[in-house]
Amino acid sequence: MRGLYGLCVEYRELGRTGVSVSPLCLGAMMFGAWGNPDHEDSIRVIHHALDAGINFVDTADVYARGESEEIVGKALKGRRDSVVLATKVHGGMHDTDPNMRGNSRRWIVQEVEASLRRLQTDWIDLYQIHRLDPGTDHDETLGALTDLQRAGKIRYLGSSTYPPSAIVEAQWAAEKRGLARFVCEQPPYSILVRGIETDVLPTCERYGMGVIPWSPLAGGWLSGRYRKGSDVTGHRAARMPARYDLSLPGNGQKLEAVERLAALAEQAEISLIHLALAFVIRHPAVTAAIVGPRTLEQLEGQLGALDVRLSDDLLDAIDEIVPPGTTLNPADAGWRPPHLDDRAARRR
Repeated sequence: MRGLYGLCVEYRELGRTGVSVSPLCLGAMMFGAWGNPDHEDSIRVIHHALDAGINFVDTADVYARGESEEIVGKALKGRRDSVVLATKVHGGMHDTDPNMRGNSRRWIVQEVEASLRRLQTDWIDLYQIHRLDPGTDHDETLGALTDLQRAGKIRYLGSSTYPPSAIVEAQWAAEKRGLARFVCEQPPYSILVRGIETDVLPTCERYGMGVIPWSPLAGGWLSGRYRKGSDVTGHRAARMPARYDLSLPGNGQKLEAVERLAALAEQAEISLIHLALAFVIRHPAVTAAIVGPRTLEQLEGQLGALDVRLSDDLLDAIDEIVPPGTTLNPADAGWRPPHLDDRAARRR
């Protein structure tokens, strides 16, 4: 199918749900105070994406403390029925209240109502647990999500940035207790962050789960913005220095890889952005790559990836630069088991 702007959109099924989604998902993290504070401009970006054939939108309650959801809600007025809408819960929504975060039944049941209100909708298509909480049983979380599904407030449930062991545990808990299961996983994945190829992607394939990777441009590293001799600065660099500080070896390796990938893209006569996005959506386990534009110009630079097909020779060349299963900087993995940083947990 071709969208309004002539792009060829080959919709894919989200796991085994029977729901068809575009291979690019519009991520809304940059709409609001975290990126573009102009609501009307952000709405124009969303509408442009929908007109181009994207039917999948992903946000989260924690993005600018609900502002992103509010913008998405306003943008989808009159268009809600044709959009597969996803949001997430887990992150802290209050500076001091310890119960306004996490994966407990208490918080999930409370926060889904707030998300529905901000999104101005009666249901959420895909409600995802944003991060694993090792202190909360899967039964607790899945039980709450199952009740919300039966009440019609959510259609499907998913996880985000779960390690493979937790993906398996959650599937077992659902089967054992007769609960709804996670049908989708949202992990970090890009040419520079390939760790999930080792076990997460094969695990998702075994369980028939959809996969919708976040940060396919590696937090801007694969956008062409960060090159040798340029300043690695900006909002994200200030918030997450471990992923951008060039004094760290992993980030130095990323910079070297970007130079080689840019040369490869130029040789193939495509943009570095298109190379990066086409790489992610080419993997057979991947359903859709989440792009997170802040401006209309950024979105337009990403949409063309839908028409790019990478040859096997080009994929082999990418593998020579960043081998399969390799994450150049561990800080890009998205989640680190808390017991590794808790001395008491290691030495009890």
